[in-house]
Amino acid sequence: MIMAVKGETMKKVITWATVLLLFVSSGVLAEHRSTYSTNAVRDKNGKIARSAKARREFREKNPCPATGKTAGTCPGYVIDHIIPLKRGGADDPENMQWQKMEEAKRKDLTE
Repeated sequence: MIMAVKGETMKKVITWATVLLLFVSSGVLAEHRSTYSTNAVRDKNGKIARSAKARREFREKNPCPATGKTAGTCPGYVIDHIIPLKRGGADDPENMQWQKMEEAKRKDLTE
């Protein structure tokens, strides 16, 4: 079923289509891949390999902020790399920090 688009609705559709066209043609979508690390060690799925040993060392020195424990889950927190691995950051306890999940989600949008 085809519906007719009137007045203000048509202007909004044209405006969003223009924004999308400018966004795509500007190369912004292609630029996202420019942060792809070409020198990082990768696993069999192509993801940057992470060190379980480095993660354990970080947990031993930095207990979970929510529970105070050095093992198990840490509700509301994730271990974050200060300098992202894809930007050349080390997978080392010195480059790790506890980060609240909300902050991690915001940070992931810009990385």
